[in-house]
Amino acid sequence: MIKWADVIHFTNKGNPTPDKRVEKTEEEWKQILTPEEFQVTRLKGTERSFSSEMCSLFEPGIYECKCCGTLLFDASEKFESGTGWPSFTQPVKENAVGYHADRSHGMIRVEVTCNVCDSHLGHIFPDGPPPSGLRYCINAVSLSKIKE
Repeated sequence: MIKWADVIHFTNKGNPTPDKRVEKTEEEWKQILTPEEFQVTRLKGTERSFSSEMCSLFEPGIYECKCCGTLLFDASEKFESGTGWPSFTQPVKENAVGYHADRSHGMIRVEVTCNVCDSHLGHIFPDGPPPSGLRYCINAVSLSKIKE
């Protein structure tokens, strides 16, 4: 189980090695993503809070990266955070997600990305429920859900 100390370690010392890498040019990403998906995933944008019905869906399944199809989060780790974005307590594997210091907008946060294709997913905070205490606050547009 990943804890906040692990997140800080990865952010400062480097992320776990992904199982594979997917790299495309900006033009290649634009061909497979909608303008909103491109803005959020490739340009580190943020969708409007409460703009996706994904926040209130809790059926079993797996969430994958919209860009490369990497499995990222299991619905069993999803919870209602009240923030307006889907929230999870753990990724499916330690090396599925990358962690990066984000000093934009006058704040210090930890950005989470797909560790395979570097797609911007959202941010992680140490205010989630036990036992991990983590809240992966993820843009719904960054994810696709695979029904179980």
